Amino acid sequence: MRKFDLELSVGVFLLAGILCLGYLSIKLAKMEVMGGSGYELVAQFANIGGLKEGSSVVIAGVDVGRVKSIRLEDYEAEVVLVLPQEIEIQEDAIASIKTKGLIGEKFIQITPGGSDMIMKSGDRIRETEPAVDMEALISNFVFGKI
Repeated sequence: MRKFDLELSVGVFLLAGILCLGYLSIKLAKMEVMGGSGYELVAQFANIGGLKEGSSVVIAGVDVGRVKSIRLEDYEAEVVLVLPQEIEIQEDAIASIKTKGLIGEKFIQITPGGSDMIMKSGDRIRETEPAVDMEALISNFVFGKI
């Protein structure tokens, strides 16, 4: 009986540890297990320059959403963004691909517009700015083209 109690307590402790590890893994990876609440916007870029699924969407320096998916559509990158319901994006907002630091990770910065029209789920952001190609910029500088 004593051995059974010891094995049961070790099993419960191990199960709790595995559940905590799984929870931390999901939170650190910024994944969603249950369908996250929010709405989707679509933006097309001529060049995404290393942007990946799961990258941040930022407004005024505040992380407000994630990149859900990226696919090629008519030789342009179509990026689907997921934003929370309480964040309202104007119809004339601008989506830009920026870099954290000099060679850091890519993220999408949304610059709000001045329109009274608010975008709904599935709408397309018309104004976009592609990522800056740092290699081409440095190459132009080195060879005196700037």
